[in-house]
Amino acid sequence: MTATDPALTALAQGWCALSLLHGRIEAHIERVLQARHDLSVREYSLLDVLSRQHTGEGGHLQMKQVADAVVLSQSATTRLVTRLEDRGLLERYLCPTDRRGIYTDVTEAGLKLLEEARPTNDTALREALDEAAKNPELAPLVRVVETLKAPVPA
Repeated sequence: MTATDPALTALAQGWCALSLLHGRIEAHIERVLQARHDLSVREYSLLDVLSRQHTGEGGHLQMKQVADAVVLSQSATTRLVTRLEDRGLLERYLCPTDRRGIYTDVTEAGLKLLEEARPTNDTALREALDEAAKNPELAPLVRVVETLKAPVPA
């Protein structure tokens, strides 16, 4: 394959379109969440992921799992957790069965903020997708996003 290969060019163009769609959606949601709830997209995502934890087998996520879920490095995730902990939205505690493990839970204040921010996030996502659908290069991707279902954990 060469740099001028039509298949590579089409693949690269598809990747650029996907990246553009992601960037536009994230930027729109970021502006709205910041303005209305003083939350970044990453902060919202972290609160959302952690709010879905449960007690029992496999219910609490390890920091690597959290980092994977919010698409950040472990060190960036730790810094993000610290920022939200400083704001009183998260709390950390030692794993009761393995004192080396540290879990993170959403506080009542964090759950309240998440509950307030969730409709804002959903509306901003819908707005960003509707706007992107007006662009002929992005419209097919928007249709795909609209038909995707959340993956079921194995």
